[in-house]
Order: sequence, then C-alpha cells, then structure tokens
Amino acid sequence: MYKQIGIITGGGDAPGLNAVIRAAVRTAVKEFGIKCVGIEDSFEGLTGETQTMKLTTRSVSGILPRGGTMLGTRNSGSFCCFEDGKVIFPDETVKAAIENLKKLEIEALVVIGGDGTLAIAQEFYKRGIPVIGVPKTIDNDLAATELTFGFMTAIDIATEALDRLHTTAASHDRVMILEVMGRHTGWIALHAGLAGSADIILIPEIPYSFESMVQKIFSREKSGSRFTNIVVAEGATEIGKSEIYKSVGDRKTAPRLGGVGDYIGQKIEEMTGKEARCVVLGHLQRGGSPNAFDRMLGTSFGACAVRALANGEAGKMVALKAGEIVNVPLSDAIANIKTVASDGQLIRTARDIGISFAAPKESRL
Repeated sequence: MYKQIGIITGGGDAPGLNAVIRAAVRTAVKEFGIKCVGIEDSFEGLTGETQTMKLTTRSVSGILPRGGTMLGTRNSGSFCCFEDGKVIFPDETVKAAIENLKKLEIEALVVIGGDGTLAIAQEFYKRGIPVIGVPKTIDNDLAATELTFGFMTAIDIATEALDRLHTTAASHDRVMILEVMGRHTGWIALHAGLAGSADIILIPEIPYSFESMVQKIFSREKSGSRFTNIVVAEGATEIGKSEIYKSVGDRKTAPRLGGVGDYIGQKIEEMTGKEARCVVLGHLQRGGSPNAFDRMLGTSFGACAVRALANGEAGKMVALKAGEIVNVPLSDAIANIKTVASDGQLIRTARDIGISFAAPKESRL
C-alpha cells in the first residue's frame, strides 16, 4: 500500500476534471488511508522549484460542479518537444522530475489527461513510477474507452449553440456555420449536428466537396428552406487539401488549427450569392460546469484509478466499456485514436434523415 500518491491534470481543461480529483482524494484518504499531493500546472510542477499542494477531503469539498481544474494544467511545456512533426520526450527532464517525486515522497501517480499527457505518463511508468491514467478529452478520441469525461458537456454546449443559430439563420435566410473542436476526429460535430438539427456536417474522416455542399444548399432552397446550418470540425478538410492552421507551431508548441469555418463561409458566398456567417465556438466547449453525466463519469474514473493503484496495478488506464469501468494497458490507450467510421451507425442515421456530409456522389442530399 502506498503512503502518498500524486495527482496531475494535463493538456487542455475539460468539464469534470475537478470531479476526478475529488473522487480520487476521497477514495485514497477515506478508503485506503493514502495521502494525496496535487502537482500544479501539469508535469511542469515537477520541474525546478516544485509546485504542489496538499489535497485533503476538506480541500476538495465543493469542487464537484466547478469547471476547469483546481490544480492548473498545461498543453505545452518542457516535457515534450516537436521535431519534424513528431513528439519527443527529453530524457533529462523526465529524470529530473522523477528525482523530485522521490524528494516529495510521492510513490505513485494518478495522471488525468488526453493522449499527449498519457504519453508522458507512459514515460514515467517506463522508468519505474507506478502510474494509473484517467482519460480526459472533449474530443472523445481515445480508442481504449467508449467515452471520455468532458465530451458530453461539450456536446451540450455545441447543441445549444446550433439551436440558437437555427433561429437567426431562419430569420435572415443565411448560411450559418458553427466551427467546433475536433483536430483529427469529428465526434463533437457529428453528435451535436444530429442533436442540433444541422443540415450539413463536416468532419475530418469525410473530406468535403464544395460542389456537394452547394447542391445541398440549393436543394433546400427548392424545397422552401432558404437557410442552411452547417457544423464543421476544426480539422475537416476539402478533398485534395490539408487542414487549415492558425499557427504552424514550433519546437515547443504544436501547430494550431483554426479558420476552416471562415474559409467555407467565403467560398459559399462566392458560389451561391447567399450571405454566410461563421461562429467559432472555441474554448466555450471546454469551460463551465460539467453536466450530470460528466460528473458521474469523472467520479467513477477517479475512484477506480485510486482503487487500481491500491490493488497493485500500474501502467494502466481506467476506461468505460459496456457500462463498466475497466483497466486497460496505458500503451494500448495511447497507441491509436478513435475515429468516426465513415459507414458507422451515426453516419447512416444522419444520412437517413437528410443530413449531408458534402461528400461527392452522396446518395441523399
């Protein structure tokens, strides 16, 4: 049994992070008598002059409904660099952090994050530090779990945005474009598009054609609907072209996507003569209070992560499968991302009810 464990949140913030922290601390202290230390600002809190805080049941009281993370987080820093588009982990930085863990008398880690954060956690595990990962990403793109916390809240926010855009689009006979997050996968765009009655959904897994998009817009005009709602994932691409970036990145930061919604709006105006407007939802998808589902999932993940450590497991990630929380190898969790199947059930449902993905030769427009 460990005497003291550390808890880290890394990557972009997501609704439900505090729920995980709260559950982990309460389980560790009340169930197993383990002390908890929060490491601030992701793994950066283990570099140089360490930044930590003691976590007790009292200090985590009342944080369940709060957005963000009480520990702070980072999605860039000294633990990974980018060379020729590939991520590398500086060996000396990881070694120094492990030495600091020993000085702090932290014997094991609960690491809460997405694929990048969990890849760093895997480096710690390879060097002998017991680690349990907790999957966090609003993109829902970790392959080893059916759902990640934060995803459901992000869908709620995107769906509400589409509901609001629907009324203004209809009032002005406009094409309204909602750009949502989704670097490599279109889970948010697909779910919100279905729930929010989008007319066109554009996702990275299905490259789009402007000819198909315009055909859909004109077919709606002929049927009496003079407006169109489009939801687009930030990583969606036109056939034969690459993603659109706001920033190309450097050695310390990854390239940053952005601008696809404005690009689509400009092209649609040129090709149809209709007025088009783009709304970028951006970090609104990450912020604010988690919904009930993400509070419950985060709580289950946090409790089960500590229980896994207490039972002697390490190098694992807690995951949701068929309604149960299971432990899967951390290496499997970060090996691949979970993408939307182009012939999957949700895609078929969307097409059945008349939603277009602006793909060439689409059977239904």
